[in-house]
Amino acid sequence: MTDPAREVVLVHSVTAAPVAADFTVVARHRTAPEGDGWLKVRPLFLSLDPYMGACIRGRHMGEPAPAPGEPLPGFCVAEVEASRDPAFAPGDRVVTEAGWTDLAWVPSERARRVSTDIAASLHLSVLGMPGLTAWAGMTQLAKTGAGDLLTVNAAAGTVGGVAGQIARNLGGRAIGIAGGSQKCDLVVDRYGFDACIDYRTEDWEMQLASAVAPGSTIHFENVGAGQLAVGIRNLKLYGRVVLCGLADHYHADAGPAVTAIGPLVGKRAAVFGLVVYDFYPRWSEWTALAEPWVKAGRLTIAEDIRQGLDSAGAQVERLVRGENVGKTLVQVA
Repeated sequence: MTDPAREVVLVHSVTAAPVAADFTVVARHRTAPEGDGWLKVRPLFLSLDPYMGACIRGRHMGEPAPAPGEPLPGFCVAEVEASRDPAFAPGDRVVTEAGWTDLAWVPSERARRVSTDIAASLHLSVLGMPGLTAWAGMTQLAKTGAGDLLTVNAAAGTVGGVAGQIARNLGGRAIGIAGGSQKCDLVVDRYGFDACIDYRTEDWEMQLASAVAPGSTIHFENVGAGQLAVGIRNLKLYGRVVLCGLADHYHADAGPAVTAIGPLVGKRAAVFGLVVYDFYPRWSEWTALAEPWVKAGRLTIAEDIRQGLDSAGAQVERLVRGENVGKTLVQVA
């Protein structure tokens, strides 16, 4: 038995920052696989994240780039339509990797059941991989708590926005860095940060130094070498630095990011490299903490949603240009 489906794929190999014209939607026929341990799923929302641009170019964690016409990487939240695993039932909601499609068969071992009493899209943002990333960096590496002062860039994004809200919810303060007044207003007014510095203003480094004086205790890096140097400069002695993302460098054709290590020595700083895959087995710890916060309104995120698979390419282009505001999603169904 086969079912018709639609899927977003690459038109050609991508060697620069991806744009909408690099993607197309093709018709598929999904044949039910043989054997047990499979779920037939209907994606509801597709998650688009900054690392995808590097994935598409073959620059992410040593993984090869997807070939034109092959499935693209990324998480979706989906509804189970048919199950060949007694642990799942039709109507269950799961997060899985199914490709950028409106119908797929996926191994049940690669699906994570999620609650249906929370908006489906949130399982890809605050409760999904970006939220897990922020939790891992803030609580498991930097060990944030009462009295900490966090600086975090890309603060209007999901990882940065959740990191600041974690700091606030655990008794600390958060100073965000973002590009433009719209994003800074979001960081303060919706996410509850103590302040947000617009790095597009000429004197933003002075503004940041004043906002965190006499210094931050944690710096959470999402952007790259230039802003990292500023974060380190404003760190207190024995502060902690979490190296999470390098958004400025994902699509650069120059060499790898470089940061002087002398200031880290001078600050006696502890530096943590964060790879979220290490924390996948502990996802339930994050959701146990975060779901009550979500329901109480203490953890939120803005969503940048476009409708239909045909919008996916344009959404990716907006994302890599930094034109998105909040979590970038495609509503599939």
